[in-house]
Amino acid sequence: MFRQIYIPVTIATYQMKTSTGRYGLFSKRLNAFTREADCVYAEDAEALHRSRVASRRLREILPVVGLEAHTCENLNHRLKKVTRRLGDVREGDVLLVLISELGQDPRYSPAALTEVAEVVSRARASAHLRLADKLPPPKMRGLADRLELVANQLQLDDERSQRGRRQRGQAWLWALDARAARRAAQARSVMEAVGRVYVPGRLHAVRIAVKKFRYSLELVAEARNRRTTADIGALKAAQDILGRLHDVEVLIERARHVQASVSPPKVAAWRDVGSLVHALEDDCREQDARYRQLSPRLRSIADRVAGAKRDSLRTRHSAG
Repeated sequence: MFRQIYIPVTIATYQMKTSTGRYGLFSKRLNAFTREADCVYAEDAEALHRSRVASRRLREILPVVGLEAHTCENLNHRLKKVTRRLGDVREGDVLLVLISELGQDPRYSPAALTEVAEVVSRARASAHLRLADKLPPPKMRGLADRLELVANQLQLDDERSQRGRRQRGQAWLWALDARAARRAAQARSVMEAVGRVYVPGRLHAVRIAVKKFRYSLELVAEARNRRTTADIGALKAAQDILGRLHDVEVLIERARHVQASVSPPKVAAWRDVGSLVHALEDDCREQDARYRQLSPRLRSIADRVAGAKRDSLRTRHSAG
């Protein structure tokens, strides 16, 4: 079993009355990563999802906690592998849930959904076998232990002299602000690049950029004791819409694969899958329209976060 990291309640509860240091922020995300990691191998879909999200959040905080470059790079590389391996299984879980949901809607062919579900189930089973083979429990435990050492070191650093803590705290917060500003600029740039017409696959980059921006903004909010609930809520809403869009696009790919494999004599089956694809494409356009309605607000948030960093730099330069 994974060793649990016990954090004092005053840190772990993250009340917004006081700001949170590096150790508190890092340990919160590490706890989420290790808490249910063993359940990943027991085919617990929700535990796998939470562990995967935690691995992404750890990757967002690692570069700004003051680790040596080679240590940060090594841990980030290992976490990225975990994210990818868990993602292969997670994709199957999400598609099966989506297929079950669509099965309640008469617009989607039940026969075609059944055919696609069989393909997705086989792919999901193969991904789970690869997970156990390529990322066995000892590897996950080793990574968790290494991350725990980082957390312990951060705790010691945060408990040093009052003056030293203030100096390191300022550097940490500036690095956090800079990362959030960079994530904001990246999200803004990707949003501008997608154009005004829906093209399959093009919004996937926006989804990833918005997700990273959200995670960085959450860190700033916790570290600086800021109320950014509305901004983070808007980013989460966009992430949900784009996530649904991506899932449907992946399901369309699976359905087309099934359609291509149908023998010519099975014309009815071929048409059933074709009707499913058309219905899913309509779903994609609907999600795209929902994103377009939200995108002006997303741009405004990104501009504000990136602009705040520029103003801060100008102020410091003038003061210097």
